[in-house]
Amino acid sequence: MLSLALAAASGVDPIQWVDLGLKPYLFQIGSFQLRWYSLAYLAGILLGYWHLAKMINRPGAPMAQRHLDDLFFYCTLGIIIGGRLGYATFYASELWANPLDLLKLWNGGMSFHGGLMGTALAMAWVAWRGGLNFLRVADYVCVVVPFGMFFGRLANFVNGELWGRVAESPIAWAMVFPEAGPYARHPSQLYQAGLEGLLMMIIMLLLFWKTSARFRPGLLGGTFAAGLGLCRFVAEYFREPDAQLSEFAARTGLSMGQWLTIPLVLVGLIFLVRALVRPPLGAAKA
Repeated sequence: MLSLALAAASGVDPIQWVDLGLKPYLFQIGSFQLRWYSLAYLAGILLGYWHLAKMINRPGAPMAQRHLDDLFFYCTLGIIIGGRLGYATFYASELWANPLDLLKLWNGGMSFHGGLMGTALAMAWVAWRGGLNFLRVADYVCVVVPFGMFFGRLANFVNGELWGRVAESPIAWAMVFPEAGPYARHPSQLYQAGLEGLLMMIIMLLLFWKTSARFRPGLLGGTFAAGLGLCRFVAEYFREPDAQLSEFAARTGLSMGQWLTIPLVLVGLIFLVRALVRPPLGAAKA
């Protein structure tokens, strides 16, 4: 009740999420719903494919169109399968007791870190099959990942899920989510959309199009991993830990999401430093 008391004292009424008129689906036909979450995945993948096609037309590209088509297929599988298995492993271990529940994607439950690992395996497979440089392929793919992060977090907000912690000081944008009790909370989904999505999108696009970063293998990928990890670490301070992991967060002082970002940041910094101390590819002189 602390947030409500503070809001009353300051004269700030929290926003009621239900008053925004949002629905988790675009339209419904019978029992079928075209959900925004599904459209977010689709938009991120298609926009990423379109932008990658533009990127590989620039000098020094590490792959051809046929490799991009393979990436499109296998990375889509990696995102879905890895995201689901990662969620079951890190956040909902009870799903392993009923493996068929893993297939019920419509019930929600995807892990970013699992999707990232699935995508990495997909890239490794395509690179191995095509005789490509994995690190350079990863550099290119990392540029477009924030598209999906942006749409995905907006979909979380539209769904009224993954809400933030109770706002302990009055803020004008604090919201009351219908399934989170009467407390005014941080709309952490929008924070994540801004940090993990929009901010990382701007950074990665500027690095690719306005600098010669693509000629330093590992620079784009290292920047992405370290930057995204830091953004996620910060955003987690405002996000309510998953109910089944709230005790874990209280005991360790950090949420599961924060613990999982630490190795991501460290690996990113290693590749970042490695890329900067090595000479750029000869194509950078062109």
